[in-house]
Amino acid sequence: MSNANVLISGAGIAGPALAHWLLRYGFKVTVVEKARALRLGGQAVDFKGETHRTVLDRMGILDDVRRFQTGGMDQEIVDANGRTLAVMPGEFTGGDLEIKRGDLSNLLYEKTAPSCEYVFGDSITSLTETPTGGGVHVTFERSTPRTFDLVVGADGIHSTVRRLAFGPESDYVRHLGYYYALVDMEEDFGPVPMMYNEPGRLAAVGGPKAPAFFVFASDQLDYDRYDTGRQKDILTRAYAGMGWKAPAIMNAVRRADDVYLDSISQVRIGRYSNGRVVLLGDSAYGNTLGGFGTGLAVVGAYVLAGELAAAGGDHQVAFAEYERRLRGYAKIAKNGNAGPFLAPRTPARIRMRNWIFKYRFLLALMMKVGDKFATDIDLKTY
Repeated sequence: MSNANVLISGAGIAGPALAHWLLRYGFKVTVVEKARALRLGGQAVDFKGETHRTVLDRMGILDDVRRFQTGGMDQEIVDANGRTLAVMPGEFTGGDLEIKRGDLSNLLYEKTAPSCEYVFGDSITSLTETPTGGGVHVTFERSTPRTFDLVVGADGIHSTVRRLAFGPESDYVRHLGYYYALVDMEEDFGPVPMMYNEPGRLAAVGGPKAPAFFVFASDQLDYDRYDTGRQKDILTRAYAGMGWKAPAIMNAVRRADDVYLDSISQVRIGRYSNGRVVLLGDSAYGNTLGGFGTGLAVVGAYVLAGELAAAGGDHQVAFAEYERRLRGYAKIAKNGNAGPFLAPRTPARIRMRNWIFKYRFLLALMMKVGDKFATDIDLKTY
């Protein structure tokens, strides 16, 4: 096996999923992660259809995912007085299998950690292909420079690897006019998940399995994504004057320790690889809140590792085949925008969105289209 020493940037879902397969095929794998530890919080993620289940089964984790699954809960869409207007069924948000993102991340980490080198609290600062073309020289914020045969960017929609190997984020990431936030709060807003809309704003709280969730329309903002105080300020300003439980919810936001705010954006990139560097998951075909990100990451990891093994480590052959197989499958991430659906900008559009959940034939049609996209790939056996 040539090119057997692989560096993966990102220890979320895509990175450890790829590490799992590469280790099985005999590669030596290092995963570097900017965070000092696994991020065990976050919203629930889901898998849809036979393709996703098949990959999880071939990984040997399908039963584990089922063991940790949350089970989709219905969510009430309410008016300002708390009266139920419609119900978003659990099968719409939860797919076939729903699991907390942190539980899935931890599961993949535990499966790979005995054989994989994980480096937390560090980040790549430069990537330089060696003059002989035999590897990639990598420098880090903290660790000693090293040379790897291949480098994989599995570090999300704001990928450092993509920026270093392809160019600035502004060339590849398109803001879709909305932001979202996840906030872990101590306050209990009830056992039943509820969501409330005003034009261009959504607030969702309640239920046992997820942080508070917010979506709001906004032009692109300039802020430090690691500055929790600044993110709280942006969020509380965006929800100033909102009715329902919003004042109490925003007071809880101010007291919260864990706040994550980011744009709803999509990645548009002409190719997934550049020399010995390749992108996986959201860094290559991300679409925030698109509903397919986790499935795309897991299927993409399966295909990328399988093609590398099938090609005996020949990255040029493997990367080209990986892209050929994934490009069509990832097309669902090209055109979707969850913002207008979750936080419609007018009262009329809010009512129209609610009709989907009041008239089940509309919902069934929408879910059928989603299931088609989730299985739209010829899944090769490696």
